[in-house]
Amino acid sequence: MVGIPSFGNAETIGYVVRAATAGMVQYFPDLKPVLVNSDGGSPDDTPRVAVSTESPDYIEKVILISPRHKLQRVSFTYQGVSGKGTAVRALFEVARELKVKAMVMVDSDLRSIVPEWVELLAGPILKGGYDFVAPLYARHKYDGTITNNISYPLTRALYGVRIRQPIGGDFAISGDLVNRYLELSTFDEYAARFGIDIWMTHSAINEGFAVCQARLGAKIHDAKDPASDLGPMFRQVVGTLFGLAGHYAERWLRVRGSHPIPEYGFERVVAPEAITVNHAKLVDAFDSARPTHGPAWADILAPEQLDRVMSLEATDNPATFHFPSELWVRCLYDALVAYQRPGQDRERLLAALTPLYFGRTAGFISDTLELTTEQAERAIEAQAVEFEQLKPYLVTRWHASLD
Repeated sequence: MVGIPSFGNAETIGYVVRAATAGMVQYFPDLKPVLVNSDGGSPDDTPRVAVSTESPDYIEKVILISPRHKLQRVSFTYQGVSGKGTAVRALFEVARELKVKAMVMVDSDLRSIVPEWVELLAGPILKGGYDFVAPLYARHKYDGTITNNISYPLTRALYGVRIRQPIGGDFAISGDLVNRYLELSTFDEYAARFGIDIWMTHSAINEGFAVCQARLGAKIHDAKDPASDLGPMFRQVVGTLFGLAGHYAERWLRVRGSHPIPEYGFERVVAPEAITVNHAKLVDAFDSARPTHGPAWADILAPEQLDRVMSLEATDNPATFHFPSELWVRCLYDALVAYQRPGQDRERLLAALTPLYFGRTAGFISDTLELTTEQAERAIEAQAVEFEQLKPYLVTRWHASLD
């Protein structure tokens, strides 16, 4: 089964459907394929496009020759909290009812998906015995700032697993894992929105399922400027991540270091599509937040980190602004600990952490302005190593909060 969550994607979902249709029939001819669109009540024609888009000609010929390959397509409007996570959970329920062997989930705004993606994602499950397949693709240095600065390095440091794209949006899940997802009590309002991807990834790791990555090439999609579009997503992803860290604390407190995980598919040398970011707006979003969020920062951060944050200088030239990665790691660890305090106003904490994320993103841009995407990737890796090296700081703060 290929599942596609959507909202207002009529312009792009047809391409995704054609590629997914071709991939299911071409690479898994012995299975019964079904494509399911879980829509959030789109104001455009997204559901109609999802079910009416014609398959490629060569696929239609295969279906005519062998009717057992007949592809079923379903589109429905999910019920419940409006959000990607609710759409995905509805897809899980369909997959459980159909008793699928593997469910592939892809974003509805993809412009780089090809039929081979279905094999690359589902293959490790159907052929290799894995339960969870995360995407591994090339992205521009300023695409995926939440991934690069939070979800990737924190996943690596907490659980010791180097999953490069833990919120990539395109995954494959075994039938066994689908069933387990529907049993977990950790699915909350954050996970029902944009927290779903990190919830899936961290739940798979912590519930003992076999994980790997699939090399998909470049991801080209409707990328978002972190200065304008990513505030709500940041809060939902980080809220989910922090909540799960509290739930699985006994596990990650024992983890030291990290290890790579298996990769499926061939290495692909591709140039990702460039992303435009508003560097000055990011710096201003951080700098102007000091009066508003200063009291919350004082509650969240250790005194030393608070002093350092308040002393960061913002000038008229954003290229001169620097937010050290080491300071960011300590701030994020402070926030993770503070999130677990009884009676903590978690919405206030996440709102206060957001401009710190803007500041670190601006600092990363300053640090990598003259670097290629490949060179910037090395800077992301170096920051991830810092997360691991500073984990004793987190553990110390964690235990101190319990005293």
